[in-house]
Amino acid sequence: MSKSELIEGVEAKELANAIRALAMDAVEKAKSGHPGMPMGMADAATVLFSKFLKYDPSNPSWPDRDRFVLSAGHGSMLLYALLHLTGYADMTLDEIKNFRQLGSKTAGHPENFLASGIETTTGPLGQGLANAVGMAMAEAHLAARFGGALVDHRTWVIAGDGCLMEGISQEAIALAGRQKLNKLIVIWDDNSISIDGAVSLADTTDQKARFAASGWSVLSCDGHDFADVERAFETATKSDRPVMIACKTTIGYGSPKKAGTAKAHGEALGAEELAATKAALGWKYGPFEIPDNIRTAWLKVGARSAGKREEWAARLKKSEHKDAFAAAMGDGNIEAAVAALGLHAAKMAAEKPALATRASSHGSIDAMFEACPELLGGSADLTGSNLTLAKGSHDFTPENRAGRYVRYGIREHGMAAAMNGMALHGGVVPYGGTFLTFADYSRPAIRLSALMGIRVIHVMTHDSIGLGEDGPTHQSVEHLASLRAIPNLYVFRPADAVETAECWQAALLRDDGPSLLALSRQATPALRGDASENLSVRGAYELLPAEGGASRVAIFATGTEVALAVKAREILQQEGIPARVVSAPCFEMFELQDDAYQDAVCGDDDEIKIGCEAAIGQGWFEAFGLDAFVGMSTFGTSAPAKDAYAYFGITSEAIVETAKALLD
Repeated sequence: MSKSELIEGVEAKELANAIRALAMDAVEKAKSGHPGMPMGMADAATVLFSKFLKYDPSNPSWPDRDRFVLSAGHGSMLLYALLHLTGYADMTLDEIKNFRQLGSKTAGHPENFLASGIETTTGPLGQGLANAVGMAMAEAHLAARFGGALVDHRTWVIAGDGCLMEGISQEAIALAGRQKLNKLIVIWDDNSISIDGAVSLADTTDQKARFAASGWSVLSCDGHDFADVERAFETATKSDRPVMIACKTTIGYGSPKKAGTAKAHGEALGAEELAATKAALGWKYGPFEIPDNIRTAWLKVGARSAGKREEWAARLKKSEHKDAFAAAMGDGNIEAAVAALGLHAAKMAAEKPALATRASSHGSIDAMFEACPELLGGSADLTGSNLTLAKGSHDFTPENRAGRYVRYGIREHGMAAAMNGMALHGGVVPYGGTFLTFADYSRPAIRLSALMGIRVIHVMTHDSIGLGEDGPTHQSVEHLASLRAIPNLYVFRPADAVETAECWQAALLRDDGPSLLALSRQATPALRGDASENLSVRGAYELLPAEGGASRVAIFATGTEVALAVKAREILQQEGIPARVVSAPCFEMFELQDDAYQDAVCGDDDEIKIGCEAAIGQGWFEAFGLDAFVGMSTFGTSAPAKDAYAYFGITSEAIVETAKALLD
């Protein structure tokens, strides 16, 4: 496509200038935003949306659409302008005018739950790139399962210099290179500018060489030459590996005074420079004004894949995989997995095995894996420790896309972000394992999954000082409290095999946010002899009542410390002090219960309330109205688990002594 080629009867540069104009006008009206990136990438985006991207604004959730990820989320007006111009019904001109305003769909950074056509929430740089890797993995897996007639689409990404500087980018591109995800195409907005100024102030990495070293095909193009951009995109679609296109652009393209400078990055151009830029571009129209011929041309561009969608729908209707595909995309097998876990819980209640809860989780995974073909597991190089590999499952590899287990390597952050991408893509239910202390590596992606409200399951083992000799670098102390602080993240810490199965049930049934299972390395006794009702979904429940009178002491505990609470209760009962035990596997689910239930579990004010967890007590007093807490206040130590618990005073005897002191 030459600079003068017509697209639907309009010059390509005029279509691109419509993007620029909307971006400039919206940022100017808001007096806030990032105009430079949309101005610089408008030409390449015009080529992508008019010639290559497969999408249908009239059916934004079409499963076989291409995914477009704006990893450089600060340039959100590029995406909003494209969605508006191509005909997404909810991206109205009024929404564009309300950019960055309270209640608008056009937030400062794209939020996938606000408007159709936004595939993921981006802004923290590099996250979108890593999400896209997960989307491409999901596409490859589902294509192997259902065939190319139903699943055959690409994932396109626009990433900036900042995305590539973030450490997560290396984890993501290395994973994609190893997996040879040839339907993943990353367009690097190579404008050499960041907020501080020239990128070279902080980074002189040869990005093309870095991608090539990670197994990618690498191409280059002039981002303001429509024909050269089209050539690069066309070549990229023929690659047998993931592709990075170094798209050389000028940030703030068209601005007489700010183009090519950091001044164009993150602030409005100003009225005078805005007028000068429109004049330089030959754009003769007022604020938010799009001429009819340009608007009509863009709407025709947006309709170009409607026929492909209809052809796909016809193929689906005739496909032998029709029902299975619908089940995969619509959570149709979740209930079967939950039922399988129910049977497994009943078996555990009858057999009463003393297991580490990570081993109990392994049993749960085995029990439900075949019932839910959408489960796609993995681990960050800790498979034998996390116990996340289901019996009989095979690795997801370039040679076996049907495999249901991903070897993520030592890439916790990349794994968590890729799982977000898988969940956003649909058709898979991702879970992945690492140690709980390494949740710190995964945290930014976990936070975004909570913000987006997507089902991702984190299996995090070695959850306390109970992991023993590896010592304080690996022993989680503050992690449970910090994770519970993330809104919309459910943190489960089950006490035995029955509770573990119940927590897995809750995580699977949850379709509006992520879940994290904190699991032990060390064995813990069986505590539940009845699995007829899932009690863990209450968040907290009375495991053992007081005997011999009204309860004087209530002991609240999670995970492996519930067994300590049970022993402490036994001692207190023997000494004539009625006591009860509350197991609290999920604070977040307890908060959802009505006041009457919470009051019944927490007890009255005359009762001494003690919490116990091998972690810091932050959040405990507020959750249960405690009088005291037996737990950690410092980092751990390198020692066998039993010795570490005794050293820090997390014992049944310590609970008893605390109770007696408060009763005196």
